[in-house]
Amino acid sequence: MRFTGTDTYVATPDLMVAVNAAITLQRPLLVKGEPGTGKTILAHEVAGALGRPIIEWHIKSTTKAMQGLYEYDAVTRLRDSQLGDERVRDIRNYIKPGKLWQSFTADSQPVLLIDEVDKADIEFPNDLLLELDRMEFHVYETQETVKARHRPIVFITSNNEKELPDAFLRRCFFHYIRFPDRDTMERIVEVHFPRVHKELVREALSVFFEMREVPGLKKKPSTSELLDWLKLLLAEDVSPEVLRAKDAKTLIPPLHGALLKNEQDVHLFERLAFLARRGS
Repeated sequence: MRFTGTDTYVATPDLMVAVNAAITLQRPLLVKGEPGTGKTILAHEVAGALGRPIIEWHIKSTTKAMQGLYEYDAVTRLRDSQLGDERVRDIRNYIKPGKLWQSFTADSQPVLLIDEVDKADIEFPNDLLLELDRMEFHVYETQETVKARHRPIVFITSNNEKELPDAFLRRCFFHYIRFPDRDTMERIVEVHFPRVHKELVREALSVFFEMREVPGLKKKPSTSELLDWLKLLLAEDVSPEVLRAKDAKTLIPPLHGALLKNEQDVHLFERLAFLARRGS
């Protein structure tokens, strides 16, 4: 059982090594990298390539580790008891399994995605250490222990919004997805737009990489934003000549709203364009 990439996901050799190492070690794969570099979609691609079901747990700032195990709905049980509902006799009717519980009881080995773990409280990763290590947890309300039928393949993504605890890091295999170089980006574009004009891709990539190099840019455009931009260029039938006529360091490219996502960066390019016009 080895991951070698897919027809829809360009995996670099070091990324394939990381995925397969984590599977061999039976440890979670902690994936970091710039937003838009394919961290989340990686779990989907691995699940598809290996023929495994995927279970997704998207973390928010309010998410608690206990929610990944189960939630006990005491309020509904109290209301049902007041109404004389027979369901109150079995407390299991008020226990909702979380994503870890679902992955532990899956009929076949699943891929479990814990997405953007750094959004939660700093204690969130530590609160999952025991469960991810032993692949079991205790349900206090029913006095039962839930054990994993098949150890899930665990992917954990982080955008580096906060540091993760050392104890948690020790239990993971780590991989940082570097931003794709131009050759890799061309392969990614080819996967998504197999029949696009090569000259348009060449000019678009030149503009894109020059934009990323502009000093003072608050948010550099990402891979996903490049793909959105190319889709718009194709829809609007923008020619390579239009892109070639614009220096990305001084002028705002057409349909720039797909690439620049805040007013500070738009104003930066507007100032550069103004200075370029004055200097010409």
